[in-house]
Amino acid sequence: MSISIDPRAAVSPKARLGTNVSIGPFTIVEDGAVIGDGSTVGGNALVALGARIGSDCRIHHGAVIGHAPQDLKYNNEPSTCEIGDRTTVREYAVLHRGTGAGGRTVIGSDCFLMAFTHVAHDCLLGDHVIMANAAMLAGHIHVEDWVTIGGVTPVHQFVNIGRHAMIGGGLRVHKDVPPYILAGGEPLVFEGLNSIGLRRRGFTPAAIDALDRAYALIYRSGLNVSQAVARIGADASLAAVREVRDVIEFIGKSKRGIISAPRLRR
Repeated sequence: MSISIDPRAAVSPKARLGTNVSIGPFTIVEDGAVIGDGSTVGGNALVALGARIGSDCRIHHGAVIGHAPQDLKYNNEPSTCEIGDRTTVREYAVLHRGTGAGGRTVIGSDCFLMAFTHVAHDCLLGDHVIMANAAMLAGHIHVEDWVTIGGVTPVHQFVNIGRHAMIGGGLRVHKDVPPYILAGGEPLVFEGLNSIGLRRRGFTPAAIDALDRAYALIYRSGLNVSQAVARIGADASLAAVREVRDVIEFIGKSKRGIISAPRLRR
């Protein structure tokens, strides 16, 4: 039960380090930062005063955790960047703390944020989220559990991304992405159900079939979104499925509107 701090690191005595924590060379850990048991921080990283890192996390070379947000309204209010357990943050990723508006940026447990990813102020990420290289989240974005975002994909502020959704790389996310789907194209559109991912995660064939039928009404029936949601709610065999209710609830809360159906090719 020991703490390993490279002699070339600068670790504040006011930081709180758990047991079996390892800090690499030239890393800075500021006053008030918290690093949980068993976590490691590589060299040249910054664990700023707003960082709250869970247990068994892996923070790689050059990452920045909990630094001040890039928001002109921010006036040095106390805020945090909180990371759950067993999350990996790769090289040169930047995760900023919240602003006075929200106060917290939150990344869940078992997430994998690859090199050069960016999570801006006041974002809320669930568990098992994967962001590929250089994916970027603007402020106030909500990403639910088990979402995968492809590399070099920017996400507009205030966008919501539903659970188990998968977004392709090199795209621009400007509207809400409903749960359980694949999204691709430019502009970003619905490309089908994330069937492979759902099967791998143990969803039943009945649930997958119900989701497929629900999204057929939303995106392939010619109905507008409100009409499709009403049709789904009136179908007892669909409304009884929890995953379908997740979709209806997500759409009901959407303020930016959801991504569109693919355009027909001529």
